[in-house]
Amino acid sequence: MNRGRRQGPSAATRWKTYGATTAAVTAAAVLGATAVDTGDGWYRSLSKPPWQPPSWAFGAVWTPLYASIAWAAGRALLRARGAERRALAASVGTNLALNAAWNHLFFGLRSPKAGVAGTVLLDVSNAELLRRAARVDTAAAIALAPYAAWCGFATALNADIAVRNRRSAATG
Repeated sequence: MNRGRRQGPSAATRWKTYGATTAAVTAAAVLGATAVDTGDGWYRSLSKPPWQPPSWAFGAVWTPLYASIAWAAGRALLRARGAERRALAASVGTNLALNAAWNHLFFGLRSPKAGVAGTVLLDVSNAELLRRAARVDTAAAIALAPYAAWCGFATALNADIAVRNRRSAATG
């Protein structure tokens, strides 16, 4: 007996939604990673702050963050309806595009300054995504919070690197 409770999405719909968010997050991660080369002479020559985590920490942090983005986006999309669902899907897509773009701005263009612009846009996108997710599902928004916090940390790190390397960034 259902006793008036609204039925949730079917198993097929859940699989399709989580599959789509997982594929989108994976694509963003792979596209972004194509620009990263921390062994490159340009990157190694940059002055970096002493509080920068070791290179291995980025993969260790990003892997669970990407998983949480896929789960939270799927969960929120399953709960949203109509125009709200479309706006949320657009917000997720924009966010993932900005996520992947940062690597190309910083590493691909060899420009910490462009990286700062990209990561600030990503921070704005994170705030919008959190706001939209919170409207439909608190758990999804909570799951996105560590991602937004890490991106805020990345903005501070990127800004510090840009300031430390103003002269070399102007030529590279």
